[in-house]
Amino acid sequence: MSMNPTNSKHNRPYNPLWPVAYFITFRTYGTWLHGDEGGSADRTSTNIYGTPVIATNQHRQRWEQNQMKHAAVIFNSAQQQIVQNTITEVAAYNKWRLHALGVEADHIHVVITAFKQPEAIMNSFKSWCTRRMRERKQISADIQPWSRHGSTRWLWTEDDLDACAYVTRGGTTQKEVALPDGRATE
Repeated sequence: MSMNPTNSKHNRPYNPLWPVAYFITFRTYGTWLHGDEGGSADRTSTNIYGTPVIATNQHRQRWEQNQMKHAAVIFNSAQQQIVQNTITEVAAYNKWRLHALGVEADHIHVVITAFKQPEAIMNSFKSWCTRRMRERKQISADIQPWSRHGSTRWLWTEDDLDACAYVTRGGTTQKEVALPDGRATE
């Protein structure tokens, strides 16, 4: 299916220079360290598409844990609800189209259409969620709830919106879904 101004799935003008949506993932502080079993990428050697992730390394993981400024942040249900409500409000305020939102205890998935760079969208979500949790006394001022950066995948076709199924299932692997970069989920 091609995108065009009359396509009912999208309320945006056709523009081949902008993706259909972004698949944004960001984690809570300290819940995914370099060297852990899930693999990771750092800002220098392996943060290039198609290159291998950092292998499991218990020494590096322990070193990363020792560098943490406070304990890992795991959201309770009240905090998760604040994050969900805030992301929904920020998207509506900015007139961004929120396709899917998954708020877990240790990470957030968002599939969104917006004419803005995904890093700016992610930073806006993090900032507003932090503010709302602090206003509601759900985190203290000395706690940094988010890890640095996150994942920002550009979804170029409507078929790539299959990422929504992954998000709405909470990232579970009930059914294998192909991600936009060609890898299958978990």
